Amino acid sequence: MSEGNTPSATKRRPDWAALVIAVFLFAIAAVMFWDASHLSTIAQYDRIGPSTVPEFVAFGLAVLGLWTLAEAWRGEFPEREKQEVPPVLWVVAGLACQMIFLRTAGFSIATGLLFGLTARGFGKRQLWISIPVGIVLSFIVWMIFSKLLQLTLPAGWLEHLFF
Repeated sequence: MSEGNTPSATKRRPDWAALVIAVFLFAIAAVMFWDASHLSTIAQYDRIGPSTVPEFVAFGLAVLGLWTLAEAWRGEFPEREKQEVPPVLWVVAGLACQMIFLRTAGFSIATGLLFGLTARGFGKRQLWISIPVGIVLSFIVWMIFSKLLQLTLPAGWLEHLFF
């Protein structure tokens, strides 16, 4: 009796979640190809231009989409662990806080909140430590970008207090 005919050898079904991921990879690759095709070329005589890197990345995403599609169709993805929802919600809350407070409170406070809430999502339970540490680190980043590199980041009351 061959191994393929044994009763224990069951036919594997496609992994539908992985098929959805493959579709999203193809969609992102298609959007990137379309966007790269609309970039204006700086020099007509040169083959390398502003669309070269986006086309390369889009090609890579398309290859990954094909690979994901093949593996999903064979059903060869490993069994996934159960998704933990609360940590994801902490990170999403941090991103929402940054978007809400970036213009009003400034870069340092908004990004410090993002840092603290993301640290909470990754298991650091002491927000009273992680949020101030995040604000200090974000203020240092703001100083480097705004003062040293002369790039514009949103300034709030904390940044105006020192500069």
